[in-house]
Amino acid sequence: MKLRSLLFVPADSERKFAKASGIGADALILDLEDSVAPGRKAFARGAVRDLLEGGARDWSFLVRINPLGSGLTLEDLAAVVRPGLDGILIPKVNGIEDVDLIANYVDVLEVATGAAPGHVKLLVVATETPAAMIGFSGYARKNQRLVAMTWGGEDLSAALGALTPRETDGSWTFPYQVARAQCLFAAGAAGAAALETLYVDFRDQQGLAESCKIARRDGFVGRIAIHPDQIATINTCFTPSDTDLDHARRVVAAFAAQPDVGTIGIDGKMYDMPHLIAARRTLASVGEGGSNG
Repeated sequence: MKLRSLLFVPADSERKFAKASGIGADALILDLEDSVAPGRKAFARGAVRDLLEGGARDWSFLVRINPLGSGLTLEDLAAVVRPGLDGILIPKVNGIEDVDLIANYVDVLEVATGAAPGHVKLLVVATETPAAMIGFSGYARKNQRLVAMTWGGEDLSAALGALTPRETDGSWTFPYQVARAQCLFAAGAAGAAALETLYVDFRDQQGLAESCKIARRDGFVGRIAIHPDQIATINTCFTPSDTDLDHARRVVAAFAAQPDVGTIGIDGKMYDMPHLIAARRTLASVGEGGSNG
């Protein structure tokens, strides 16, 4: 599943879905949670069910369900886990135990609906509750369905009673920088993709690009979007350049030519195993073989 750019779409808006489905996002996240009013939840579930029957597409079909404890989670899952669904985004996760519970529900529903066993993957918003912030070590106990983790500061800020999670210049205050870092580390431990959180000002393309460059530098491999206009910038920033790919190929080829050495010189610079792992990941991001090992 390619997860470079993921766009939120209210599940009860056919108009917004029609626009979003043709803009080049790697995945659409049909949202049953925050963007759907309580009185529209049942309608939204039915809309997702109908859209899942829409046939072939060149993007992954994801759904954000309502969180455990809302009383709506099982209804959401029963409506959307069926052939055509590629993944579920779980909000307000407290830890790996919540992931395991949802995975168990999905196991049963795939069998009941005739979906391919194991096809539906799980993504989590990993930092929205205080409990989540002290449960990150559990992700080292991997779940087979978990493929990506993202983070966010707004719900966590509200839960903590913070006046704001941001500095006057718009940057995150220290507690929420910690949340971002913890998500990145936990994703690494879980063997999952780390996805950067939303950039709220969809009109600020330059700011978005700068933020994406920093995210990619730090280890994030994609980003959530809230507006279609953000997708092209996100795709560009998280796609390796031709120069990046050529360099990665040279590193991989150099180690392949000398499999018994741990350090290799290329153009006067020394490269070792971490560089090889990074090169393989770069190539894998565009579908050119390679593992992390």
